[in-house]
Amino acid sequence: MSAVLNFHKILQISKLLPGVLSRGLSTKVASDKKADIELNHRLYRADEWTNVNPKILSFLERKIHLQEHHPLSIVREKIVKYFGEKYRNSRGNPLFSVYDSLSPIVSVRENFDSLLIPEDHPSRDKSQSYYLNKEFMLRAHTTVHQAELITSGLDNFLMVGDVYRRDEINSTHYPVFHQLDAVRIHTTKSLEIPIIEVSGREEPKNRQACHTLEAVERVEKELKDTLVGLVLAIFGDKIEYRWVDQYFPFTHPSWELEIFYRDDWLEILGCGIMRNAILQRCGHTNAIGYAFGLGLERLAMALYQIPDIRLFWSRDSGFLNQFTGNMPPGKVYKAVSVFPQCSNDLSFWLPGQTGAESFDANDLYDVVRSVGGDVVEQVHLQDQFKHPKTGRTSLCFRIIYRHMERTLTQAEVNGIHRRIAENLVEKFNIEIR
Repeated sequence: MSAVLNFHKILQISKLLPGVLSRGLSTKVASDKKADIELNHRLYRADEWTNVNPKILSFLERKIHLQEHHPLSIVREKIVKYFGEKYRNSRGNPLFSVYDSLSPIVSVRENFDSLLIPEDHPSRDKSQSYYLNKEFMLRAHTTVHQAELITSGLDNFLMVGDVYRRDEINSTHYPVFHQLDAVRIHTTKSLEIPIIEVSGREEPKNRQACHTLEAVERVEKELKDTLVGLVLAIFGDKIEYRWVDQYFPFTHPSWELEIFYRDDWLEILGCGIMRNAILQRCGHTNAIGYAFGLGLERLAMALYQIPDIRLFWSRDSGFLNQFTGNMPPGKVYKAVSVFPQCSNDLSFWLPGQTGAESFDANDLYDVVRSVGGDVVEQVHLQDQFKHPKTGRTSLCFRIIYRHMERTLTQAEVNGIHRRIAENLVEKFNIEIR
């Protein structure tokens, strides 16, 4: 949603490399030797699925969504406060419990199977997610904890945390970001109307075949009223919004909520009526629930007009001090300074007769990030060429460098660029042009 229920959107394929995300076409690595991984006093044996790197693992302990005066923490607190005030139990206490420190290391079963994501779904591919091995991975969405918490007896809860996906490199994408998910479950006692009906018909477009129309309409109204209220609480009552029908594997019907931001519509969250099969697996035989998910970075970037997602990871006081006091309404981020870009092209021949459709761009992005870190601002495919005589394929990527806190020298950039090229040669047996 947003990023959670909107999980399928990470599967969109590069326009210039139409086959890079296809299952089974991942870039061939020159050496298959991988080191075992020890995390939280547990050893994960490396295998053919292992694709995490030290740079990615270094993010596990940052927990910036819990850091005081951090913009992501401020947005998190706004959402928690909204639900705490809107939903209260008979004693006047907040109805929704909050879980913001759940481990990002999960099983593949939890990340996919518990949410009814098919075994052949492209999101399971190594080109999309970070795997410790074939059984364990870094969660790709906070929805992963949904089944566990429901099974433990919870009916109303918020989940917040860092999630990990292999993705492109630009000002709005980062391999680590933060999501907030919510679940609310109703029973016949709380709705006071029938929820489940026995029907042999095919599933209609507007609801699941097992649900009564009245129950779906009641929960849909509550869900949409709640989320519109949340948007108005965050962005103010003058914000324009609209609902868009959507498809997600674990909800039906499903919607996205968009706001009109900077002269265009911006999707900020996804939501829907939970699949009854998920609730049944968790022990609910006569219930209906809603779920939604959103990305904290996307909300914070829109709310405070933060131009680059890398800024959220900055330790610079010039950035963080702007958010002391929770940023009053209407105040936006002011750039500490504007430093110039440096761009270098990286051209190389793929090994043998390997075609562009067999080269996974996300493998390259991982190497670039691992070597260049947050000095890398953007990476994009500049050109591709197939030699008419030799049949070899050449790719040219443009890497744009910019430090968030100072001016880079061309000598620094050249050194980083050289190390990136050396790592690519070692890992993928390419030939630099």
